[in-house]
Amino acid sequence: QVQLVESGGGLVQPGGSLRLSCAASGSIFSFYDMDWYRQSPGKQREWVAGITSGGSTNYTDSVKGRFTISRHNAKKMMYLQMNSLKPEDTAVYYCKARFGGVDYWGKGTLVTVSS
Repeated sequence: QVQLVESGGGLVQPGGSLRLSCAASGSIFSFYDMDWYRQSPGKQREWVAGITSGGSTNYTDSVKGRFTISRHNAKKMMYLQMNSLKPEDTAVYYCKARFGGVDYWGKGTLVTVSS
């Protein structure tokens, strides 16, 4: 069983920055494909960014140039650096890992962008 725990959320002003972290345990982290998703009240969950086991990255259009996904396999950690934050980035952010054809999800961390 893979377990994921997000951290780093909080309240930030528009234009500010946050770094989210996802800590994994229970399996072979270096072989996971990893993603960040987010969900706001009344909206469906949205894919934000992904990083493969080989380190390839991709982003949804709305965060390109502002967010950076990365991983540190030895620490079993994944990160999302969020810059130039906008009110529309407000959401619960979720870490997801895919291993052995199964998706594993964290419980989420809340990011609120407001002045």
